[in-house]
Amino acid sequence: MNSGSMTTQAPEASETHGCEACCPRYHEAVELVGKRWTGAILYVLLHGGRMRFTEIAHAVPDLSDRLLSERMKELEARKIVERHVSDGTPTKVSYELTDKGRELAPAMAELKQWADRWLD
Repeated sequence: MNSGSMTTQAPEASETHGCEACCPRYHEAVELVGKRWTGAILYVLLHGGRMRFTEIAHAVPDLSDRLLSERMKELEARKIVERHVSDGTPTKVSYELTDKGRELAPAMAELKQWADRWLD
C-alpha cells in the first residue's frame, strides 16, 4: 500500500454522517440566550414589561447585582433590551425588551413548555 495514496480529508458539511452542521447564527443565539441567568432575565422581562433593576433582581432569585448589571449591559449592547433613564432626583433606571427581544417570546414559551413536560 502506497502511503502517498492514502489521504484523509475532512468531510464536507453534507457528508457528516447524515447530520447537518451547526449553523453559526443558531449557535450564537443559543449561546446568547443560554448564558447563565440571561434566559431567566429575558423570561422576567417578557412577562413583566418595563421593569426597574431592583424588580428584575427580586424576580430572579440568587442573581447578584453585579451579574445582573453585566447581563443587562450585554443585552443592551445586542439591542435586545432598552435602558430608560428618567430625569429627576433620584434618577430611575428601567429596562424593557425591544422588538428584537420581544420576538424571543415564542421560542421562550416553547422552551418553558418543554421544561414543564420533561424536567423535574
